[in-house]
Amino acid sequence: MKIISWNVNGIRAVIKKGFLDFMDEYDPDIICIQETKAHEEQVELELEKYPYKYWNSAEKKGYSSTAIFSKVKPISVANDMDIAKHDNEGRVITLEFEDYYLVTVYTPNSKRDLSRLPYRQHEWDVDFLNFVKSLEESKPVIFCGDLNVAHTELDLANPGSNKTTKSRPGNAGFTDEERTSFDNILDAGFIDTFRAFHEGNGHYSWWSYMAGARDRNVGWRIDYFCISNTLKSSMTNAYILPQVMGSDHCPVVLEIN
Repeated sequence: MKIISWNVNGIRAVIKKGFLDFMDEYDPDIICIQETKAHEEQVELELEKYPYKYWNSAEKKGYSSTAIFSKVKPISVANDMDIAKHDNEGRVITLEFEDYYLVTVYTPNSKRDLSRLPYRQHEWDVDFLNFVKSLEESKPVIFCGDLNVAHTELDLANPGSNKTTKSRPGNAGFTDEERTSFDNILDAGFIDTFRAFHEGNGHYSWWSYMAGARDRNVGWRIDYFCISNTLKSSMTNAYILPQVMGSDHCPVVLEIN
């Protein structure tokens, strides 16, 4: 089973930049997409191999939103977390299969001025972790997506200028608060699948459009596959596809039996 996660930064834009060719070349069994910035009726997309298409679109047009396209029919499908304050931005889709749940998530950005950090830290991050742990009570969970955090100093090119210090709060995506929330995910028993196979830095999934950052590989690893510990022995590989263009993010991949 090959599952791909990709923040496409606008699905209508990425379709014009070769999305169908990407799907033909990499041929995932399931693809989880974040930041579609569209409602289903706004998108012309023929994917004959993927009869099972699910969309969760934000109330605000052209904002956030997620989708999953699958070759495999799920047992059930649910949007959001059933928590009103979180459920108007189209950020979560859950597919139930026989042996596991698959969740795609687009975690809210704390914003440049960190105005959304308190919501992110005390509300969203707490409720999302509780949500996937509640699913795990019945069967293992795979969740993937843009989590909008680089967990450690190995996960971004310039940790020194972005981290929290006594004189500054840190930049969005690398504050102590956000990194602690990712610690909580691991402490709850989930595995960062990429780190199960790869060490060191230089492995990134997002680059700023400014100053040739992608060409220089000045990036951040903020896109993840996390899995229940009970699935650890089923993993065969996890990796990043930095060569795939079309978005400021690149796809990330999990291969699992």
